[in-house]
Amino acid sequence: MKALYAQSGGVTSVINASAYGVIDEARKNGLEIYVGINGVTGILKEKFLDVSTLDIEFLKYTPAGAFGSCRKKLKSESDIEKLFDIFRKNDIRYFFYNGGNDSMDTAWRLQIEAQKRGYELKVVGVPKTIDNDLPHTDHCPGYGSSAKYIAVSMMEAALDLRSMYVDSTQVFVMEIMGRHAGWLAAAAGLGWVNGIGADVILLPEQPFNKDEFIVAVDNVVSKKGYCAIAVAEGIKYPDGFFVSDMGFTDSFGNRQLGGVGFTIAGMVRSELGLKTHVAIPDYLQRSGKHISSATDVEEAEMCGRMAVRYALDDNYGVMVTMERISDEPYQIKYSSVPLNLVAEQTKMLPKDYFDKYSVTEKFFKYALPLIQGEFYPPFKNGLPDYKLIDLK
Repeated sequence: MKALYAQSGGVTSVINASAYGVIDEARKNGLEIYVGINGVTGILKEKFLDVSTLDIEFLKYTPAGAFGSCRKKLKSESDIEKLFDIFRKNDIRYFFYNGGNDSMDTAWRLQIEAQKRGYELKVVGVPKTIDNDLPHTDHCPGYGSSAKYIAVSMMEAALDLRSMYVDSTQVFVMEIMGRHAGWLAAAAGLGWVNGIGADVILLPEQPFNKDEFIVAVDNVVSKKGYCAIAVAEGIKYPDGFFVSDMGFTDSFGNRQLGGVGFTIAGMVRSELGLKTHVAIPDYLQRSGKHISSATDVEEAEMCGRMAVRYALDDNYGVMVTMERISDEPYQIKYSSVPLNLVAEQTKMLPKDYFDKYSVTEKFFKYALPLIQGEFYPPFKNGLPDYKLIDLK
């Protein structure tokens, strides 16, 4: 019997550590392990990679999806039928899908379809998302490293702003990923533990009021001369409309967002007459391996290992979860939750984690353990020495 692993959805700087965990644990338990190239999109084309003898040590140090990802939604019966024909043909009996909300929906559909067809297939979801919005788990692999990247970037940008505000830019705006949940944008405030961070944080969980926002920015600038703003891409007006909507949807029905940073900066220029600057980290915030969290890497790997262990123990149709045992010292334990309880669900930032335009001590207590430690990649010629796999 063979095991198949694949990556799906937006990548992270530690998703390959989960791949390492799955592959290494599968080998140790005698499974013949393969990787699907570009998730279910590649699997439907029978694009498999035999990794039974691959030197996988590089995976822990490599950002993004080493084996390629996809955003394909299994909509048609023909796709599902073809997928199971391929599973039967290749005797795939274990399937580990590494992804976020929509990916867990795909994993759940495959588990249900296997049962309908009487095909013995054990599906386990390996969590991944920088958005940190999967329910029933304390946090998600990928979030800690992206939160660290955002926190550091905001600290450095705020220092730049502080240096130049006297006769140059007075307002800096950073647009941060986060369609519905503000976990990542909230991380822009973590730098305050060391004395500098975002002055104003705009979260999807709090309806955007332009007039109140402008007053808040004006108050900060009047007090210190400059203002650093973090804005989640998914902020909405009280009526539920996105502040910035690109006007189309992806294959999962998600509205495509972008440009809210420039929208916010435009409001500030128009209402307060202040010079602004906008930065959009975009892919950088999810694949910044040079500043990844050591805690995040370790947990991502263990989530991969636990997925294999659960499947071998006949605990399948589930996603691996992490439960926090204590904050001081920080301790977690691994568990699992049925995939259908995770699929297409969203965990929002709790209301007691933020207060108007800032984050609270409860958020600091929650998030700081997740960004601890550094896991630097090897360097060559002064640059990260990232390894690539031929995916063709």
